[in-house]
Amino acid sequence: MKHSTDVIKAMLRTEKSTTLYEPLNKYIFLVDKACNKIEIKKAVEEIFKVKVKHINTFISSGKQKRVRYQLGKTPDTKRAVVTLKEGQKISEA
Repeated sequence: MKHSTDVIKAMLRTEKSTTLYEPLNKYIFLVDKACNKIEIKKAVEEIFKVKVKHINTFISSGKQKRVRYQLGKTPDTKRAVVTLKEGQKISEA
C-alpha cells in the first residue's frame, strides 16, 4: 500500500478550481496515475483531516510541444475532483 504523500502529489489552485469548485465544496488534486479512488479518499482524509463525500477522477492527456527543431510531449496527468461533506473545508495555509 502506498503512503498518503505518494498518492497526492499537489493541490491545484487554478482560476477555474477556485471560482467554480470551491463554492460547491470541491477541490482538485494531482494524483499518482496508478492509484484508485479508495486510495485517494484515504490519503485526503489522512492528510487534511476531513471527511470525503465523493471522488471523480480523470486522466488529462499530455500535449505536443515543440522546442526549437524537436517535437516533445508533456506528460499525462491524473486528477481527482474531491467533494467534501457538508461543513468540511480544507484550509489553504
